[in-house]
Amino acid sequence: MVIALVGMPGGGKSSVGRLLAKQLDSPFVDSDTEIERQLGGESIKDYFARQGEASFRDLESRVIAELLDRGREGGGGDGRDMVLATGGGAVLRDVNRERLKEHSTVVYLRSSPDELFRRLRHDTQRPLLQVANPLGKLRELYAQRDPLYRRCAHFVLESSRPSVHGLANMILMQLELAGLIDPARVAATVGASEAPYTPGHDRSAP
Repeated sequence: MVIALVGMPGGGKSSVGRLLAKQLDSPFVDSDTEIERQLGGESIKDYFARQGEASFRDLESRVIAELLDRGREGGGGDGRDMVLATGGGAVLRDVNRERLKEHSTVVYLRSSPDELFRRLRHDTQRPLLQVANPLGKLRELYAQRDPLYRRCAHFVLESSRPSVHGLANMILMQLELAGLIDPARVAATVGASEAPYTPGHDRSAP
């Protein structure tokens, strides 16, 4: 099973994904990290500036397809667990939404634009937010993307309030209720606590 996290930039996908993967004793993959690896270490910000958004989205689609295949043994659909954090704009392409919904269990970590702005107001690495009015841009992106996240998501969780550990536990319990994971795996991890989510480690592209 592939558990794919989707949501706005700064929504906690990478931070929650790392912890969730640790709790499940499964590999964690960040699609943006994989993109930068394939670019030979060039940052997404620099690639975005050099090649433009359309070229980046093409590359992103290819990488997501490769990662979903990697998460399924031989492409057979019954492979080992993997936790995948996607870039904030991955859902813009129909093909990405279709692949994610068909080949993974998609969890949408939803945060309001105002909450995201509080997390990202000092961020200089997300190309689409390097504008005069980043809060206005976040509201614009949210209005565009929220329906797309919901369209491909199997579960929607509010990520504004809970801690990283709380969000990971909520995902585990949703997966257990849906019969997707062994309840014993949930019982072994739920109950610990962690500080609330703070930005800086969720490095997904806008």
